[in-house]
Amino acid sequence: MKSYIEIHPTVKKALEENLPVVALESTIISHGLPRPRNYEAAKEFEQILRDQDVIPATIAIIDGVPNIGLDDEGVYRIANEDLAKASVRDIPTFAALAQSGATTVAATAHLASLAGIRVFATGGLGGVHRGASSTFDESADLTTLARTPITVVAAGVKSVLDISATLERLETLSVPVIGWQTREFPAF
Repeated sequence: MKSYIEIHPTVKKALEENLPVVALESTIISHGLPRPRNYEAAKEFEQILRDQDVIPATIAIIDGVPNIGLDDEGVYRIANEDLAKASVRDIPTFAALAQSGATTVAATAHLASLAGIRVFATGGLGGVHRGASSTFDESADLTTLARTPITVVAAGVKSVLDISATLERLETLSVPVIGWQTREFPAF
């Protein structure tokens, strides 16, 4: 029988032993940085966590299967293949078509939570786009964070967004926003 979610053995063992595990998204690797720097950065992100005795769980969809934690080949693939972005709504389609995809903040948070991971680190969150009062353009990150039991550590929201509207929307959705050693909401 085909597995619907593949949890890397190191991640699975850490979760079973109640050791710290932090989820990492894959879209920043596949779309956010140029090659070959993206692969180097992905390995660096994971090593930073390992150096703190934390198990990294980079998340991506590989050949239709959501992977919670990647081996070296998986990291290499997301860094070097031309992958589509996969949000929560896309997971069933990628599975049905056996396609690979880089997970967005929303998909990563969703999949990490399903696997039992409670902390997720990322660069920038999506939010309310400028002009959203007429386009209704809003990232799925916001509604996913509102309904997913996970703590997200981020550098802020993407600077191209309407940051004040994003903060207002997070308040409306009852998503707590806590700044660490800052009084200003950061932009990524």
